[in-house]
Amino acid sequence: MKTVGLTGSIGMGKSTVARMFADLGAVLWDADDAVHRLYAAGGAAVAPVRKAFPDAVPGDAVDRERLGALVLNDPDALRALEAIVHPLVASDRADLVAAAARDGAPMLVLDIPLLFETGQQDAFDAVVVVSAPEAVQRRRVLARPGMTQEKLDAILARQTPDAEKRARADYVIPTDTSLDKTRAAVRSVYRRILGREDSR
Repeated sequence: MKTVGLTGSIGMGKSTVARMFADLGAVLWDADDAVHRLYAAGGAAVAPVRKAFPDAVPGDAVDRERLGALVLNDPDALRALEAIVHPLVASDRADLVAAAARDGAPMLVLDIPLLFETGQQDAFDAVVVVSAPEAVQRRRVLARPGMTQEKLDAILARQTPDAEKRARADYVIPTDTSLDKTRAAVRSVYRRILGREDSR
């Protein structure tokens, strides 16, 4: 089973590309989805987050918006949160990796927004970066409900620059073209990673 680390800065179209890999037969693990499960009612992160950030857990689940506001410009608070969440996310990922290997999946794609930032780039058979021009990225992100220029700048400040990600990637998939062209790029990368370059 080939393992692929899929990453890209906010607004680059990473979720769309991840679904395209899944459509080709790859098993997909999404770090953001894992965090959603951990923060939901009954999730393993609810109790420790409530203890560290009581204002972020008004009920049975973590309020992501409140939590984000608490850590956005506070590096110490962010580190405290990461110390809680990262081990839980790693455990969730390990469970899926084991299941995919057991089931004989041809490829496991791990969608990890902060792959380079957390030093995980050497843990995969290939690293794929999803990219688009800055103007496209900003237009997409600022169209999201509740997003502001200040929030976007704070998020980007914590992310490895897109140019550096592209330089360090094994494969780059552009998303500033049509969906059909992006899908074709994903199909090509999928085949190359599996050693099926000549497949039709």
